[in-house]
Amino acid sequence: MQASSFRLILTLQLLLLVYDLLTNAFVEIFNPEYDVQLVLFILQDVALFFQLIVISLEFFNTYASKAGFMKIMIYKYRATLLITALYLGVSIGLHVWTLSLKWDRSGQFVYTWGYGGYYALYIIQRILSTIYYYYYRRTALRLGDPKYYYNSEWLRLHGLGKS
Repeated sequence: MQASSFRLILTLQLLLLVYDLLTNAFVEIFNPEYDVQLVLFILQDVALFFQLIVISLEFFNTYASKAGFMKIMIYKYRATLLITALYLGVSIGLHVWTLSLKWDRSGQFVYTWGYGGYYALYIIQRILSTIYYYYYRRTALRLGDPKYYYNSEWLRLHGLGKS
């Protein structure tokens, strides 16, 4: 991968991560109205889905994938893919639950109504978000390693490269 294209893709990925972080941190404080939150939540979920697509496209751009050994890349980064998909699902669930609770009580904070399951999902989503940020960022940086983009020692160790 060219350094300029890697920088562009990495910048896009980091911007999407920052948007997700800021949405998680400030959406309830600055936008208590459900219609504004609906738009922000939809943008957040679309950004998460887009991040999953971008990381998958990066996998498909590697030498191992082009040689027909995508299984190795998926195996190596399976934790990132699973955490991203899980985080997307939990986030969508939390967003739907938040907006359904707020639908009739516009302008009020959801957290004062005493829903135990909602609190649990909220905490799970926030904990999972930190794990997701770590794994996604780590994978995005590691995919810039040149060993993935040509016939390297790494591939020969896995028995894939030509000698």
